[in-house]
Amino acid sequence: MVSPSLRRRRVALWALLAAGFLFVNFHRTATAVLADSLARTFDATGSQLGLLHASFFYIYAALQLPAGLVVDRYGSRWVGATGLAVLTAGVLWFARSDTLLAAFLARAVVGFGGSVLYIATLRFCANWFRPDEYATMTGYTVAAAGAGGVLATTPLALAIDRIGWRLAILATGVTTGVVAVAVAAAVRDRPRSARADGDATRHATLGEVVANTRTVLREVETWLMGLLLFVVLGVNFTVLGLWGVPFVADTYGVSVAQASTYVLVGNVGFVLGSPAVGALSDRTGRRTELVVATTAVFALSYAVLVLVPPLPLVGAALFCALLANGGVSLVFTVGKERHEPAVAGTVTGVINGLGYVGAAILPTIMGAVLDAYWTGETINGARVYTVAGYRVAFGIATAAALLAVVAALWLHRRETRASGTTTLATSDD
Repeated sequence: MVSPSLRRRRVALWALLAAGFLFVNFHRTATAVLADSLARTFDATGSQLGLLHASFFYIYAALQLPAGLVVDRYGSRWVGATGLAVLTAGVLWFARSDTLLAAFLARAVVGFGGSVLYIATLRFCANWFRPDEYATMTGYTVAAAGAGGVLATTPLALAIDRIGWRLAILATGVTTGVVAVAVAAAVRDRPRSARADGDATRHATLGEVVANTRTVLREVETWLMGLLLFVVLGVNFTVLGLWGVPFVADTYGVSVAQASTYVLVGNVGFVLGSPAVGALSDRTGRRTELVVATTAVFALSYAVLVLVPPLPLVGAALFCALLANGGVSLVFTVGKERHEPAVAGTVTGVINGLGYVGAAILPTIMGAVLDAYWTGETINGARVYTVAGYRVAFGIATAAALLAVVAALWLHRRETRASGTTTLATSDD
């Protein structure tokens, strides 16, 4: 039984790491509201904006496996604090960038620093919370990211209108630096009771880390979970992180501030979905069934956007698409439960890395599609794209979502078979 003091302490320490992850998601999705400002500042095309947005994800995706190995080796405290410090440096550089190349490199540094926060936070949860609380805490961690996404919509748009995009981003960089210091000062990798046990506190050796990585990469389930995240994270971060605001503004003739409100609704789904689905999963013991159901909701949501529905339905579709993100996040719990606790960071890093490859590739593809449908018109220096272009882009998103549904069904089938085999083996004993 967890004492009230330990319960309060672990939540407070988790909150520091989650606050860091909140700012990671703020910066990886802020380009949706910044798109017009960045297009004017750097005279950028849709493809160039897509590449600038994706620069975060190229480095972020590439570092997920190494991040998992480093967290398993050195723990959440110093890895998380160092990552936030690097992220802060990248944000300050981005806010002062004078060229598109400098902004691209600065955003890549932001991705470099942010790459460790999610894994560090989930590794902390694996050490401090019971197994039947893990899906719930994963949900709350993703919800913290959703809160960052909310701040990157209407609040950021209002701040840009008042003080300009550079000062607004500078302010978030300073705040992130404060969080980095707090994580270094307060967070501990394990409870004191666990630290008293020498074996429990021992970090994995290099040989163990390599062996763990080989085990994770050999499993078909790892690649199915990675494919699910490739599609869901890739599509959602492309739409909500870059093209969602321009889509609403161009198609429905509203201001950027008004358009950002509909993307905010999507991020509210992000905030609510993961804790709700995670708690439901821990209560019912259902994992892959919920993954299948929410992946189907995700596919239907983007199919609705292909139709360019009335504006209120756009908000509802984005809300459902991001709500579904909570169900797909259960793959982290599935992955953790397939392996020993010492491999938690490694398995999270592998499947998360595969997911963010999608977030790196899809923005550039969608930007190229939209450039092909450019009207030739600019408003305040930003390009205006056609409804047909957005239809094609969302059609690509829907096709990818259907592939994710197939992967979810396949994962569920394999997990069900494995569970049945384990049950039979236990009954034979």
